[in-house]
Amino acid sequence: MRRVAQRVPLHLTVWVVMAIWLIPTLGLIVNSFRSVADMGQAGWWTALFPPHGLTFESYQRVLDTPNVATSFVNSLLITIPATVIQVTIATMAGYGFAWMRFPGRDIFFIVIVGLMVVPIQMTLIPVLRLFAATGLAGSFVAVWLAHTGYGLPFQVYLLRNAIGGLPREIFESAEIDGANHVQRFWRIAVPMALPAIASLVIFVFLGVWNDLLVALTFMGSSPNRPLTVVITGLVTSLGGGWQFLTAAAVLQMALPLAVFLFLQRYFVRGITSGGVKG
Repeated sequence: MRRVAQRVPLHLTVWVVMAIWLIPTLGLIVNSFRSVADMGQAGWWTALFPPHGLTFESYQRVLDTPNVATSFVNSLLITIPATVIQVTIATMAGYGFAWMRFPGRDIFFIVIVGLMVVPIQMTLIPVLRLFAATGLAGSFVAVWLAHTGYGLPFQVYLLRNAIGGLPREIFESAEIDGANHVQRFWRIAVPMALPAIASLVIFVFLGVWNDLLVALTFMGSSPNRPLTVVITGLVTSLGGGWQFLTAAAVLQMALPLAVFLFLQRYFVRGITSGGVKG
């Protein structure tokens, strides 16, 4: 009985946090099925009671927006390669910092981790000018490189801790058996650190897919603009049309939600392993 009483505050805290996250999301979804007039007259919770007055007006408006289909494809062409590039480099770097010995390793790792405190906003204009000078501005490559540069410090830190926390005996046995670093990386580190790698895939995919700042800065008015940039055009300079963003947001989060559900079994294990320092 005492143990149950001790868990009550924890359970209450969990429910409060869930409510803080889920209630606004529920309101967003409900509003996406309401008419513009209804959204301006009453709160979203009124649609839960008859008459519901639900409609697909907002979704129709979003889908009728020019270049929405193209921007969805552009988002995939940005997100998938950027995720693969970042996770691949971070996994290799994490193994290198954890199990390889080379001069300046610890100093180099500290410098990389220190880059996490540098505000992205301070670097946008210099990087944009660099891309413009090299002819990369407005291209997919520019966004891939930008996301990779901005995301790698945290990703390397996460995977270095995850891979470094693997049993040392396994790597030592493989070394005695004649396995080189490439073999130890692919046959030991990657399979054993798969939960951490999968959780990182979720983080990176969500971050790149939902990004607006980097895409807007380096894409501008390019035809390669992703979905986040295109749907912001639904709102006028005076704030009109904000109601349609509810439907756009639901459409925007559908694919990331599917990715998370597919990889969720790795998520908690990956975060836990990434928080253990070897």
